[in-house]
Amino acid sequence: MNLLFPLFAVLIWSLNAVVSKAAASAIDPAAISFYRWLLALLTLTPFVLPGVWRNRAEIKKYWWKFLVLGLLGMVLYQSLAYYAAHSVSALFMGIIASLIPLLTVLISLVLLSVVPTVGIAAGSLLSLAGLVWLVSGGHPEKLLQQGIGVGELMMFAATASYALYGVLTKRWAIPVGNWQSLYMQIVFGVLMLIPNFLLVSDAELTRQNMPLVLFAGIPASIIAPFLWIKGVHHLGANTASIFMNLTPIFTAIIAVFFLHEHLQSYHLIGGGITLVGVILAQRLRKPLFGARRSSIKEVTPE
Repeated sequence: MNLLFPLFAVLIWSLNAVVSKAAASAIDPAAISFYRWLLALLTLTPFVLPGVWRNRAEIKKYWWKFLVLGLLGMVLYQSLAYYAAHSVSALFMGIIASLIPLLTVLISLVLLSVVPTVGIAAGSLLSLAGLVWLVSGGHPEKLLQQGIGVGELMMFAATASYALYGVLTKRWAIPVGNWQSLYMQIVFGVLMLIPNFLLVSDAELTRQNMPLVLFAGIPASIIAPFLWIKGVHHLGANTASIFMNLTPIFTAIIAVFFLHEHLQSYHLIGGGITLVGVILAQRLRKPLFGARRSSIKEVTPE
């Protein structure tokens, strides 16, 4: 039963990749970014604000950390993903998002002094090869002629931003409850999203885009984190992180059936190689240079 918590969290996040793609033709990226987190903030306020107010003295000590986490997790990650959706497929977004665990481990090498392992080295090389195959559509030589598209770069930057978010969350270990911490991050996220939102020429909510905003604001921003936190609590971060590997699979199935995207051979080959690389980085823990064995605790989304 406990396995259902991370499973459904990953399913919701996979659905959100498809929602992000659908939103590209229905609402401005700056508008959905702002509306999403404003809705999440308004929904959480009656439940979380009383505790935040009681704990305000402690929370005030870490305001700048909440600001940085809000910038990485709510502003950069989500906004870049919405902009990327204008030029890349939901399939591509799902595969790139599956790199979060690997990028988290790579960043942890520097910020958390994690011992490099055989899995990290082999997994990084394999994932890089898979990404080259994926981005080039199965023709790596095209990258030398055409380079990487803006959408691909945005999605990769979004994923790296969220990986850094996860590492900093672990490094700082802010002594504030999960929901109060998330609430403060959303507060700063909404504030930082306001300037870009005010520049939008058409931010109207319509019957077409309202369901997308509702899904992004509540299931993807509140329910999925709640399920993930429960999963980590019952199973541990390492076990729960395995479920993140299902992201590209869920996203592919949903995108094919609901967006009628075509699953090409290069998606299967590039995505498969990338996923194998991520799994190797997670599972092979033997130190690369014969150093004393050190367990690597995965940092995964809350």
